[in-house]
Amino acid sequence: MSTYLELKREAYEANVALPKHGLINLTFGNASAIDRAKAVFAIKPSGVDYATLSPDDMVVVDLEGRTVEGSLRPSSDTPTHRRLFLAFESIGGVVHTHSTRATAFAQAGRPIPIFGTTHADYFNGDVPVTRKMTAAEIAGAYEWETGNVIVERFAGIDPADFPGVLVNRHAPFAWGPTVAKAVETAVAIECVADMALMSLALAPDLGPIEPELLAKHFKRKHGAGAYYGQAR
Repeated sequence: MSTYLELKREAYEANVALPKHGLINLTFGNASAIDRAKAVFAIKPSGVDYATLSPDDMVVVDLEGRTVEGSLRPSSDTPTHRRLFLAFESIGGVVHTHSTRATAFAQAGRPIPIFGTTHADYFNGDVPVTRKMTAAEIAGAYEWETGNVIVERFAGIDPADFPGVLVNRHAPFAWGPTVAKAVETAVAIECVADMALMSLALAPDLGPIEPELLAKHFKRKHGAGAYYGQAR
């Protein structure tokens, strides 16, 4: 019997939630959940259709990149997830999608601008975008280097304040204290990308949200003074 049943179940539930939320086409995308105490994470197997997935299919990988449980190959994006888990020690899950509108911003190399309070509930500013990867990075350990450009972009930025990123020419990654929260953030990224595009169509010269309104909405859900939701 697996010693990682709960971890694999968490990863499985996150992965099958992605198509349910309309964030996935074909087999694009993946989700992973980490057990910090055991220094392993569970991730979707590469190229397996979401409709056929089971918790047993999840592949468990350690933070050195070695498969420790599972007969299938892990997602090709596993090195990117591993890089993020190593760099952002507070996160418990990572989600990668190719959701349409957020990916459009990524392909254009543009951050998702913050125009309203829906966006401010999740991000303390624009959804950031990385620089373009170099030819050498693409030709080398591509997925690991994808993680590196994300980590580079977050120099001096708290990943809790900005729980996701657009990889230039690629697509979004999101994270959170749990993989379920990372899925929620991935949904939010696609939602605010959609609204940003519609807002720009209606008002091409629209400016960003007022700083005081951004601070109010972000801080009422995040940090020591948060008061949104129920006490735990």
